[in-house]
Amino acid sequence: MHIKTDTKEKFTVITIAEQTLPANMSAELQSKLSSFLNQKVPHLILNMKEVQSADPIILQMISDTQQLYYNDNFSFVICCIQDPVVQQLDQMELLDIMNHTPTESEAWDILQMEEIERELMTGFEDN
Repeated sequence: MHIKTDTKEKFTVITIAEQTLPANMSAELQSKLSSFLNQKVPHLILNMKEVQSADPIILQMISDTQQLYYNDNFSFVICCIQDPVVQQLDQMELLDIMNHTPTESEAWDILQMEEIERELMTGFEDN
């Protein structure tokens, strides 16, 4: 699987450089995505601009992994999902529960807003 990783100061962008994501790539992708939960900068953007189709197993795994991030109070935003994959996610009833944006820039904005929210909530909980 071809993946480009770009680490920023507060998050990492993973860009999948594959047009098709078959089920047999599920374990490798899950391992890659989950590995960032243990990093110094655990917040993640998954850029799917190249992906034109994906096996439902992969899409479910991405949704489940995103939920793991949020359960651990980390951000995980998916961006640039192409129309065929959007349709698949919608049919699987995953689209509405996933945190996704049309562009990578908007994903950056979401991560920054979530970071501010976490900081505010931490200050609120301390009082």
